[in-house]
Amino acid sequence: MKKKKILSLITTLVLVSSMLISCGSTGNELPVESTPGTQAQESTGGAESTESSEVVEEKTLEYASGTVLRMATGYNNAKTGMFFDAEVAGEGVTLADGNTYHAGDLKPTWVEVKNVLGVDFENKYQGNSASNEFKYWKEQLDQVDMVSGSASQLSEAGVAGDLINIADYLDYMPNFKAYLEANPIVRLSITGDTKTGAIYFSPYFDGVNDIERMPLMRTDWVEKLLNGEGEFTATSSKNLAKAAYEPYMPTSGKVAIETVKADGSATETVTKDYDAAGNIIKTMNDALASGDVTGVEAVNMLRTYIDKAYNGYYGTNRADLFIGQNAAWDADELVALLRCVVANSQTLNGTDTVQGIFSREDDNNQRRVDMFRFVGTLFGVRGLESRQDYLYVGNDGELHDARQEEATYVALGKMNALVKEGLISSSFVNQEDTDTKTMLANDAGFMHYDYNQTQTVYNETQLQDGEKYMAVMVPVARWYDGTDANGVYMRFTESWRSVKTDGWGISKAGVGADTNKLNAALKLIDYAYSTEGQILMSYGPDAFIKTNTDGSYVTFNFNGTEMPVIADATFAELWDKASGNYTNYARQYLGSTLSFAKSQAFEYQCTHEVGKEGAGKISVAIGLGTIKHPELALTDNAWYTSVPTVLPNTKEETEIISGLTELSSKGKFSSSKGDTNAFVDIIVNGYTLEGMTSTAEAAKTVSETWKGNQYLTLKNMAWDKLEEYYNTLNK
Repeated sequence: MKKKKILSLITTLVLVSSMLISCGSTGNELPVESTPGTQAQESTGGAESTESSEVVEEKTLEYASGTVLRMATGYNNAKTGMFFDAEVAGEGVTLADGNTYHAGDLKPTWVEVKNVLGVDFENKYQGNSASNEFKYWKEQLDQVDMVSGSASQLSEAGVAGDLINIADYLDYMPNFKAYLEANPIVRLSITGDTKTGAIYFSPYFDGVNDIERMPLMRTDWVEKLLNGEGEFTATSSKNLAKAAYEPYMPTSGKVAIETVKADGSATETVTKDYDAAGNIIKTMNDALASGDVTGVEAVNMLRTYIDKAYNGYYGTNRADLFIGQNAAWDADELVALLRCVVANSQTLNGTDTVQGIFSREDDNNQRRVDMFRFVGTLFGVRGLESRQDYLYVGNDGELHDARQEEATYVALGKMNALVKEGLISSSFVNQEDTDTKTMLANDAGFMHYDYNQTQTVYNETQLQDGEKYMAVMVPVARWYDGTDANGVYMRFTESWRSVKTDGWGISKAGVGADTNKLNAALKLIDYAYSTEGQILMSYGPDAFIKTNTDGSYVTFNFNGTEMPVIADATFAELWDKASGNYTNYARQYLGSTLSFAKSQAFEYQCTHEVGKEGAGKISVAIGLGTIKHPELALTDNAWYTSVPTVLPNTKEETEIISGLTELSSKGKFSSSKGDTNAFVDIIVNGYTLEGMTSTAEAAKTVSETWKGNQYLTLKNMAWDKLEEYYNTLNK
């Protein structure tokens, strides 16, 4: 890759808040000195030499030019591998770099890697998700040199002796080593053995230290229902369904909430006055108990409630309770709004039906699980959006499992009440083939919980003028962080970017005694964490980046750092070939963002203006501290510590955990396409799974019958060891 002048980027990049890290050397020189496994050689100049005259030979990775690496690596399917597949390439696809690519060709990013490192690649990727790809190769690892897998799979395989311990070679990997030294919590998250400090995979980051998923709404609908003088009127509305949902927030008293001022300049305190307004759900439920309530009547109930509960704070812009910079909505207020939306479909979309909450793909378990992730955010439940399984660190410093806690099932039961009222999409309930695109194009859906960039892009392709689908503020909930026995009403999100759950490992049987293969694989990982490599792995080659006349990158300020701007031809191509979806374009056409460290800077440039607007409000709230989140460190209050992606259980412990069938990756709590998840089933059906009839019975079933208590004991043993190891790193 031609080296570019990137303003202050080369010297200032640090992987903080979705920024790249500068790790010294670009690592693009072919190794010529020594091979891993040897000790650093010192030239002492004879017995009389002094310490100041010592010269330490640099440790480098030596391999023959043209060394072939057999790569069973990709992202999630055949279209998102290192090589073009027939579906993407067709009869030949010409990209913004002017080159035409065919099925079986390396994608541009990997052509550049090949040229820079002097290695060649053989395609062994079967086109699976990371976990399924590793399962395919698990018993034939001698056939591949690098392989995709989930973090837990790769660590387990490493402990079993099947993968190379990358930590043994860190002195030969200056970029990766510097990256880990600058980010010790990352090292903690990928440590597979606390006795040796072993690392069995290279981590993948889709941004870091930033919010991941967020609520998204048709904000124009909220404004249509709630804003304006006087009462809401409509020529046609439906009656509300029979009440099933009961209040989550208080029904009396006052709750003070710290929020951001409407102009985003600072924080202020707003008060939910239940003595003045009552709880909106109780008000609606009481009215339903006495007779029918029309959609028009429900909207006016909600308008009156907002005026009284917030003492006129929102004025005639009541929609700002949900969509403003100063939003302060909670689960009860959302349910009231959903009732209004569903009962006023004629006003909103001119039809007899509108769906409330939906998932990106209502028939795909991989997306359906976002529904219970949203449950955690709505009702103050930890572990539903964990970095590993369903674990979180309690304020007692111990690991807890959301699957074994009654509070989880109470919250899921409240979500089931929304199903009973028809406030969750019928396609979700019946697992029908409906996705975000059709929901928005047909004005059929109101909201879901997902990634901002990929979903707000539909403002460009599916919505009309005046329609807006936008990220909105994280809700207020009661969280038990240990600072108050009665909980704390605040905004908190567990959807926080850290080490992803997938990575690439080096097969020990694959590279065998061939030091060329081993060194080339290690060099690839090291290069990916250099400044140059990280840009390549995020943006693709230089041909896809905008440059000045002197060959330097054109840059823009992203989170305080100057980052490259994508070329105009790249931007046009992204819309032409991927409808503005950055990750689809990067993975399918460029071959970037398949693993390693992905900067959000490219993605941000491709975010629709509506997407930037909503995410900008959330960013301000995070910056001012009104949205709290897990920290990528061992915090004073352990409740705020992010769970590592991997915990270093021994081989024997891992085998025991793997034998807990119901809790395994293919058991009762899978997040994979085609599988099922007990939490999703409970949302849809209530406590019908396995004969469960109550929240207490559900938690007890997981803990005792499915041996969750044994699972948690083993996980805590590993967590204790990891904490001890972490302390040794920081002495």
